[in-house]
Amino acid sequence: MKEEYDFSTAKRGPVASSKGKTRITIMLDDEVIKAARERAENVGTGYQAVINHLLRQGLLSVTAHNLE
Repeated sequence: MKEEYDFSTAKRGPVASSKGKTRITIMLDDEVIKAARERAENVGTGYQAVINHLLRQGLLSVTAHNLE
C-alpha cells in the first residue's frame, strides 16, 4: 500500500440520481416481484422501473379511478 495516493484526476463513481426520486424500502409479494422481473426482461429494462411505471399508472391517472 502506498503512503500517499494522487486523487487530483479522479472521477466520482456512479451515484444514484436523486432528481425527483426517493429511495425507500417496500415489501412486495414474491409473485409481484417475479412478474415485474419477467416483464422487465421482455422489454429490456429494470424491474424497479416496471414497478414504478405501473404504480404511476394506477395512482396518478385521473381516468383510472374516475377522480375527475
